[in-house]
Amino acid sequence: MPRDSLLTFEEITAVVAVMVDLGVRTVRLTGGEPLVRRDLPVLVAALRDLGARRGVDLDLSVTTNGVLLRDQAEALAAAGLDRVNISIDSLQQHRYEELTRRDTLAAALDGVRAAREHGLGPIKINAVVMRGSNDDEVVDFARFARDEDVAVRFIEYMPLDEQHAWTPADVVSSAEVLAAIGAEFPLEDARVEPGPEPATTYRFADGAPGAVGVIPSVTAPFCDTCNRLRLTADGALRSCLFALDETDLRAPLRAGASEDELAETIRATIAAKWAGHRIGHDDFIQPARSMSRIGG
Repeated sequence: MPRDSLLTFEEITAVVAVMVDLGVRTVRLTGGEPLVRRDLPVLVAALRDLGARRGVDLDLSVTTNGVLLRDQAEALAAAGLDRVNISIDSLQQHRYEELTRRDTLAAALDGVRAAREHGLGPIKINAVVMRGSNDDEVVDFARFARDEDVAVRFIEYMPLDEQHAWTPADVVSSAEVLAAIGAEFPLEDARVEPGPEPATTYRFADGAPGAVGVIPSVTAPFCDTCNRLRLTADGALRSCLFALDETDLRAPLRAGASEDELAETIRATIAAKWAGHRIGHDDFIQPARSMSRIGG
């Protein structure tokens, strides 16, 4: 994508400023891989400063594959980042390389350590579970959560793959994941009360550190409580991962739209949000953009 198609840091901050005024209190920088964006700590610092000027303590986080985190964790923490989510779909080197096409598992695990060293926690590990691929590792991930004192969140495999090869048979339900882990490590529900957070988190009944969570986005959709918005790298606002339409904010931004005009455009997009993604229904249509292009 040409660089001038991407929102600048100033444009991202301008959109976030409007959203903060509309009530947004949590900002997560995702990808693709956000740590390949040059000078990312500059953006984090700008967002932290924005919150301070608005009198809001923003919750700032990054979702990353962790490979570059060793080199950037200190600068990100100094810029005001609160925490990180690290995507790791396998703890087996050969399988990780098959899934990512890169032999970088050691670097990703070192990224977990770097995040801990620089206070970027609580650390959450995101693992997408796919039948016949990595579903035999869920207990290993739970053991990893206990050993490393992290929260591992198991995400049901969604039809957002680049190849559009997803089938329902590929989905390992969250219920299956919890049953497998619970047979080895009994679990207790760690929620204080249900909320908009998509993950349901469980602590280990024996008091061990760490936690596991499940995000049942396919088998038990949480669309009725979803409060997420996504701004793509090229300035499109999406009210749902599976939205078939996007709202272009880049053009009005560059045409000099006022904050009030941007706010009205954002409100209209939210008002048009559909009731649910309809995965598993005959009329489901997979969006043209894959997860790596939308932002998690």
